[in-house]
Amino acid sequence: MILITGGTGFLGSTLIKQLIDQGIDVIATKRAQSIIPASLLSSSLIQWIDADINDYFELEDALEGVTKVYHCAALVSYQKKDAKSLFKVNVEGTANIVNLCLEKNIRLLHVSSIAALGTNKDNLPVSEKDHWEHSPTTSNYSLSKYQAEMEVWRGITEGLDAVIVNPSVILGAAAKDKGSGAIFSMINKGLKFYPKGSVGIVDVEDVASIMIQLMEKGEITAERYIINHLNIPNKDLISVASVLMNKPEPTIEVSETLLQIASTVSSMLAVFKKSDSSLTKETAAASSAKLQYSNAKVQSLLNHSYRPLEQTLKEIANLYSKQ
Repeated sequence: MILITGGTGFLGSTLIKQLIDQGIDVIATKRAQSIIPASLLSSSLIQWIDADINDYFELEDALEGVTKVYHCAALVSYQKKDAKSLFKVNVEGTANIVNLCLEKNIRLLHVSSIAALGTNKDNLPVSEKDHWEHSPTTSNYSLSKYQAEMEVWRGITEGLDAVIVNPSVILGAAAKDKGSGAIFSMINKGLKFYPKGSVGIVDVEDVASIMIQLMEKGEITAERYIINHLNIPNKDLISVASVLMNKPEPTIEVSETLLQIASTVSSMLAVFKKSDSSLTKETAAASSAKLQYSNAKVQSLLNHSYRPLEQTLKEIANLYSKQ
């Protein structure tokens, strides 16, 4: 039996859909207050279980009879106020999963992030060989995902059968206005500016498909794989999306300095509005950086055919055209 943590999330729900489309029964964990996506409500192949990954005993019950776990559950935030929660969910929750998989001899596929990767000193695309280095500008989210990975590697040294994946920015219509979907919400409102950096992107369907392929290759263990389709300048991504959404293309480049100033103002306004700022110092720095990632390792193993970017962006544009 297969179990997926974070089953109601963007990636988790896509993964479940691919598995049940293959006729595979799954157990999916969710938080008690989470809403099950409509596309998954009627399937008899899914057993939904309310289980908090920070509750060891709830997880222990959920894992009874399970042989494979896809660990997708995680907290994503760049808000300073969420620092404690990030380490509680991402690190301690992953430690619980690792310990139980070890105890029950379960194969684990852990979803990490490019945020947990190192940097390349020669300005080449980052690969799995580049080592992590902590710096004062490292976000709490990045640090929590790195430490979560360390829990998996700790388990591997103790005999855990596990594979780690590091997806780049995951795109897809199902994200709506959350996570990566936030940029398309801004484009839909008419985005005149663009940050000068670049970003690695991949369709959520590709991520789920590659995860399944890696899980089924039982001979592959104690390895990590970057999942990335394209490295693209922010301007190009926003411009293509703008055209498909019938919005004007951005024309004004914004420097990191200006973004940092804007993030400070945005944070101050958020305090008065009692809400979270969508632009933080961490997101401002990331959007200005020239980020590139290599998918050579996973491609040499799977030779995966990625969905065309325009197809992904058309699906996102269609979502907004229906609203």
